[in-house]
Amino acid sequence: MKIPFLYSVRNLLTRRLTTVFTAGGMALVVFVFASLLMLSEGLKKTLVDTGSEDNLIVIRKSSTSEVQSSIDRLQASIVETQPEIAFGADGQRLSARELVVLISLSKRGSNKPSNVVIRGIDKNSLKLRPQIKLIAGRLPRPGSLEIIGGENIVKRFQGVGMGETLSFGMRTWTVVGVFDAGKTGFSSEIWGDVDQFMQAFRRTVYSSLLFKLRNPQQFSDVITRLEKDPRLTVECKRETTYYRDQSQALATFLRILGLALTLIFSIGAVIGAMITMYTAVANRVAEIGTLRALGFQKTSILVAFLAESLFLGLIGGITGLLMASVLQLASISTTNFQTFSELAFSFHLTFEIVYKSIAFSLIMGFAGGLLPALRASRMNIIEALRAS
Repeated sequence: MKIPFLYSVRNLLTRRLTTVFTAGGMALVVFVFASLLMLSEGLKKTLVDTGSEDNLIVIRKSSTSEVQSSIDRLQASIVETQPEIAFGADGQRLSARELVVLISLSKRGSNKPSNVVIRGIDKNSLKLRPQIKLIAGRLPRPGSLEIIGGENIVKRFQGVGMGETLSFGMRTWTVVGVFDAGKTGFSSEIWGDVDQFMQAFRRTVYSSLLFKLRNPQQFSDVITRLEKDPRLTVECKRETTYYRDQSQALATFLRILGLALTLIFSIGAVIGAMITMYTAVANRVAEIGTLRALGFQKTSILVAFLAESLFLGLIGGITGLLMASVLQLASISTTNFQTFSELAFSFHLTFEIVYKSIAFSLIMGFAGGLLPALRASRMNIIEALRAS
């Protein structure tokens, strides 16, 4: 005979306080596990969404980021002659020469300095990034000392609000607009005229060149031609691929940190579940003996106690996930290891994180309940009944 599943559930309800504390410990472990995975996923989503599949970015060969890259005017002119580049409504090629540098700004409230990305843009930069929406003010005029700030930067740093001024590159710049780039890395940047930035920072080369393909399927033809051209020392990537690579170092660090913390906390949770189940077995010796006397097999006893432990893990997993899902409402900032600049992003919960978290909680429940369940199933019927 098999023991009904409700038997296991009712036993947990009978020991409400113990059940709550044990499941709560597992919930905290799942919360840490899920939140760190959500952090890593949010970082990757922010950077990948920053790019477009139709756009290609050209940087100096062996450069890991735009900050380290340099492309002179001659090479930029050669790249812009590629026949695969799309044309805009005005009949001009959709390509943009850009400059990326880092400056240090003080955060609002704390006055702590942090690196911020300054991007020099030209007339086509916004056409290549339709996700950018101006939410206040206006765009900077070409040739002027005017800048616009991403929404995240405006909220977090001093001097980037509408009408405020910033001093860098031995010049004073006026903030004339604020743009919304959604949940992308551009929200953590300051933009201005590329030629003015090059003069201010004494630069004679660009950081990157961005252009849009007429047909995304032509990517392989373009990259082969550019990287084999003896006049060029560049490499070409899809914009989405470039920004995905930017997230690798920090995302890997977060995953390793998450696994280390989860491993430490999960050992405590498993021990707690094991103690709970051993206590349950000790308090129900006579009950176990009665079940055996009624004809229930050892396997049924084993399954019933494992079911209790797994149910504890399931409760903990669901509770931990619900707690972690609230973090999606929060936004945090950190330093991107690849560019050493400030990057704001949010937690992001995916189906993959949900099933991994639930599976992890069930594994904790199984590990915590296996030995007590084996002990219960191996009890001698006569000795168990005498204990009553």
